[in-house]
Amino acid sequence: MKKRINKRIINVLLGLVIGFNVYAQNNQKLAQTSFQFLSVVTDARGAAMADALTSLEAGSSSLFFNPAGMARMENSIDISVSNAQWIADIQHLTFSLAVNPYHGNYGVLGISFRYVDYGDFIGTITRKDLEKGYLETGIFSPHAMAIGLGYAKKLTDMFSVGGQIHWASQDLGASVIPNTYASKPVYDSAGTTILYYADSAVTTSNKLNPLVFDFGTQFRTGFKSLVFGMSVRNFSGETKYAFENFQLPLVFTLGISMDLLDVMGKGEFDQSLYMSIDASHYRDHPEQMKIGLEYQVVKMFTARCGYASNADDRSGWSFGVGFSKFGFAFDYAYTPFGVFDKVQRMTARFSY
Repeated sequence: MKKRINKRIINVLLGLVIGFNVYAQNNQKLAQTSFQFLSVVTDARGAAMADALTSLEAGSSSLFFNPAGMARMENSIDISVSNAQWIADIQHLTFSLAVNPYHGNYGVLGISFRYVDYGDFIGTITRKDLEKGYLETGIFSPHAMAIGLGYAKKLTDMFSVGGQIHWASQDLGASVIPNTYASKPVYDSAGTTILYYADSAVTTSNKLNPLVFDFGTQFRTGFKSLVFGMSVRNFSGETKYAFENFQLPLVFTLGISMDLLDVMGKGEFDQSLYMSIDASHYRDHPEQMKIGLEYQVVKMFTARCGYASNADDRSGWSFGVGFSKFGFAFDYAYTPFGVFDKVQRMTARFSY
């Protein structure tokens, strides 16, 4: 009987992987969204497992994946700090804090913070009257940040819920654009339609501060360590820069995870081998199937790897290691990134 159940679980997992991959390949899409920094994974554990943490518990870092994942936190306080050395020398820094008062009887509170430094750029504007060449407008330094407040609660021994509200801010510097109320029109190639007026220009700010919402659930099935998860991240209204409207990078994810050694056997020493699978539906790019593996020995040394489908020109693979002892943990993740070489992430965590 047990072998029959285990076989069914494996068949379901394989069916999810194959079916979702086929669907994703036949449903290619491209779209524009703003506030893309909200989609960047900075947590080293999550990055090493290809972002497949929807159904796993991750302490305060759950605020970046599925807020419900911190509902069962056993420690009173959990703090994590991450640094992601992103492409083009962009730096992503994140901080998260979760507090578990009264042993979770009233839920777990969390705070998250993100900051992105895009570096320095030279601003330019097309010369007056559409002459060839550009004029420099000076150095500007775009940046972004988000501050979030989250809450998670274990409703029953099997079901947990969580949510988070962000105040997000992105400043891309000022733009110098044609003044549509000036007197000199610029026509199209046929000379019939006015495109805009180029007699003068105005400066407009590219700074926005939308509210963003995340929420999710986790369900323990009662069979071994099998857990299902669901999350919705980056839910918000439209934003607008100059003349263009943009939506935020909304993503809906279903996940499943389990310690495979519950079925295969633990052996003679303390070890675990978690497999996590996420199926994500994105607003701005094709669906992805993400698979992560995490092997831990004596609750101290950890090795991780992951694979994400439809990774464009990237390999889709990710790798990482971790060490934890006496309430302190350090994780490292390495992700090959095609023509951009690699992305490295480091996370330090403290809990007690």
